[in-house]
Amino acid sequence: MSKHMTTLAVAGAFATALAAHGTDARAQAKEKCFGVALAGQNDCAAGPGTTCAGTSTVDFQGNAWKMVDAGTCLEIDLPDMADGSPREGALEPLKRDIPS
Repeated sequence: MSKHMTTLAVAGAFATALAAHGTDARAQAKEKCFGVALAGQNDCAAGPGTTCAGTSTVDFQGNAWKMVDAGTCLEIDLPDMADGSPREGALEPLKRDIPS
């Protein structure tokens, strides 16, 4: 193989490695946030009563989650619950807004 071809092959491998590393860094910058998804807009593996992405049946279902930027889950602005108490996202499943 010529020196030029070897250089191109090494450059291509390096570019591929950088692209893969960037993807890993973005994936690590996300976290599951429970209780913030609208009905039918949850990400996969919600909780009992749901099978996968898009299967939550009520808005802000406590056992359904969305992937959000790391560190933002607890800061998401959500409407108050029917009794007037604040509704917040959580890093663990919640027992509120679970369909019966």
